[in-house]
Amino acid sequence: MNIAKGYFDEHAVLHALEHYLPAQAPLKDFIHHNTLHAFQDLPFYEGLNKAYTLLGYNTSLSLGEYRRLYTSGLISPAVLQKVIIQRQGEKALAEWTEKLLATTYDRTDVPRVGTLRANWKRHYQVDLDSMVHPTLFRILCSYLDQGISIWNFPIRGKQFIDALREMESRSYTSFFRGKRAKQLLVKGSCTLTDLLAILVGDETLYEHYLYDQQFAHQGWSGMVAVIENQPQTLLDPKQIALHDVILFELLLEIDALDFQFGPNWKPLSSRLTTRPVDLSAPIAKTELSDVLSLWQDIYEWNYYDQVLTGVQRLGQTALPQRTTPSFQAFFCIDDRECSFRRHIEHEDPDCETFGTPGFFGVEFFYQPEEGKFYEKACPAPVTPKYLIKEVDARNKRKKDVYFTKHAHSFYSGWLIAQTLGLWSVLRLFLAVFNPSMSAATASSLKHMHKRSRLTIENQNPADTENGLQIGFGIDEMADRVERLLNSIGLVRNFAPVIYVVGHGSSTANNPHYAAYDCGACSGRAGSVNSRVLAYMGNKPAVRAILRTRGISIPDSTQFMGALHDTTRDEIVFFDEETLTPVNLEAHNKRASMFEKALDMNAKERSRRFASVDSTQAPDYIHEQLKKRSVSLFEPRPELNHATNALCLIGRRSLSKGLFLDRRSFLNSYDYQIDPEGIYLSGILNAAAPVCGGINLEYFFSRVDNQKLGAGTKLPHNVMGLIGVSNGIDGDLRSGLPSQMIEVHDPVRLMMLVEHYPDVVIKAIKRSDATYEWFINEWIRLVAVHPETRELFVFRDGNFVPYVPLSLPVETVANALPLIESDAHNLPVHLLA
Repeated sequence: MNIAKGYFDEHAVLHALEHYLPAQAPLKDFIHHNTLHAFQDLPFYEGLNKAYTLLGYNTSLSLGEYRRLYTSGLISPAVLQKVIIQRQGEKALAEWTEKLLATTYDRTDVPRVGTLRANWKRHYQVDLDSMVHPTLFRILCSYLDQGISIWNFPIRGKQFIDALREMESRSYTSFFRGKRAKQLLVKGSCTLTDLLAILVGDETLYEHYLYDQQFAHQGWSGMVAVIENQPQTLLDPKQIALHDVILFELLLEIDALDFQFGPNWKPLSSRLTTRPVDLSAPIAKTELSDVLSLWQDIYEWNYYDQVLTGVQRLGQTALPQRTTPSFQAFFCIDDRECSFRRHIEHEDPDCETFGTPGFFGVEFFYQPEEGKFYEKACPAPVTPKYLIKEVDARNKRKKDVYFTKHAHSFYSGWLIAQTLGLWSVLRLFLAVFNPSMSAATASSLKHMHKRSRLTIENQNPADTENGLQIGFGIDEMADRVERLLNSIGLVRNFAPVIYVVGHGSSTANNPHYAAYDCGACSGRAGSVNSRVLAYMGNKPAVRAILRTRGISIPDSTQFMGALHDTTRDEIVFFDEETLTPVNLEAHNKRASMFEKALDMNAKERSRRFASVDSTQAPDYIHEQLKKRSVSLFEPRPELNHATNALCLIGRRSLSKGLFLDRRSFLNSYDYQIDPEGIYLSGILNAAAPVCGGINLEYFFSRVDNQKLGAGTKLPHNVMGLIGVSNGIDGDLRSGLPSQMIEVHDPVRLMMLVEHYPDVVIKAIKRSDATYEWFINEWIRLVAVHPETRELFVFRDGNFVPYVPLSLPVETVANALPLIESDAHNLPVHLLA
């Protein structure tokens, strides 16, 4: 938005426009990210103010909501005073307390984007959106369709604008109602500048007009920009560019105005009485923006202070040291595993659990045996060089016979409707009263068959496919196992069995299913990754290399892959037949322990669901949640990452014994193994965008669910298998639906790192992209001194000591009464 006055640089404007548009990928790759990524180069509150001023986004709770939280006792007066004094000074305490609690403010600002194009209604009494958008959206959806449409787009294999040009030149019908727009398209010589000259007239307003136009349907425009830059995100690739979509929309607008007024109407600039405020004009802070930012700080520190008090008090209790655990388990850092790990540790106090990103450090593309495409099984920014293929799957994937392309034709469609159609209606009726798994269910176990074989080991470097090496070499395996073990701090005292537990989700009738799976696996289940890492860890040649690097894994230790279904609270183990008789016997004895932990985890989750009585027996509740997960009529199969607010990076002693109410990502790390913070840098480089992205997408979808979220799921239609919209002619809805965020508290992520503050600063500064998250405070950062448990908060580029207010943190012997007593977010508790 810094284009020189009087000059329209088409390339620069489109590049900047793409930066501001939503960056949500198609549904199959739905991965959480910072919704306001375009403003992340600014300090947090400055970015929020700019997003509000330019685009009209609500970026915080309302003043009334903050005040109600305070009057209801959910915000402590002590925290309010502390934050005001810290930011405004002690002398201003009374003045700012009055402003926060009683002063009336009027917020009637009009966002800058939209003001120019609004003059079509004001001066011409014409609504271009209603005249243009239905046609534009239907054509875009048809062209980008990934297989849901009965009829294919007529012209395939050509660029979007070229396909439209060919259709116009060869068809008897037209997208346009007049001749001028059609001739401009068919001739192929018109540019954006030419069309904007017709519509707007004044070249200094072209940039503003394009922002107005594209943010009138930011969902479709953002999707096109993503596909243009990442064409591999579509299984059926399409050649489309934001430039071409804008060109076509400008032609549709010219045609609509010709239809309304004839060919002699004047451009928009000729009717303007006042110029709109320039998009790049300075943005001033207001007193209201200061008040809202103060309230947000108060709201956040009201929770942070409880956590930090609990961490310090927990550090006063020495945990017993054990030499060899009964078993060890690696879990994803996902906040949904926080409670499961706690229940496992309660059922078996002698075990040891770890958290690490759920791709377990092994990056590859994966191809199921019957799959036509490669699936990325690692973080989205990573481009793997390896391919893992599934072979020897024991049975075929089930299909519902009435889901067939033959149902699209006239005669066979009628026959199927009269026969199999009746059977499908009966099944649908039965599913209302007894939901069950079906072929249409998005099951976490369909990603890979339990008994299949994987091409994990590369026997010959020349064994490649489409430029990808099939499997990993021995040295490549050893590098990844070493890196993982060092990063989580497990280099000695190995248990007889080490479970590598990925996670996935099973849901029905849920377009956002990828958001429920593992984000570290690009929105897929982590089952394949768990088996791959276990295979590598069990390989004798790999262990021989690890011994030369100081990591000696006993011959009696075995790794085993597993998958935790977070919606159904089920766990499946892979390759059990590879265990030795001794380890197999011990593993089988643990079955009841895992089942109890899963039952209790289901019970803890159930308190959020209005249709489940959380006071009932855990095993009964567990069965209810399994049915709920596959119900066609359930908009909340699980609440996913709702309520996330923390990320703890350190030894398990940092949080073991704290009840954090499933609100924390847990990444294992031992500062003693990494004195220079090298592994810490790698952890933070991944944790900041992944955990921060999840947190901020929930944050902004909660505070403005209509513009930054997807609204309610109930009217959503799936469009081309790439996104959802309200009805058949609506804009694509980016962000999260209300059913995923309604219990979420919009609190920025606080990341606690157990290491010396000077080492943490060095670690975050090794990557500019990582440092940006913390220096601009889109994530809060706290260093926990590993020896004294002193706390240091990162502010303005330095760590400063922090002493908690010592807000009450109760100690409970059992979390069960808490779970059964309240459906809302619970305070931090110490577990005796």
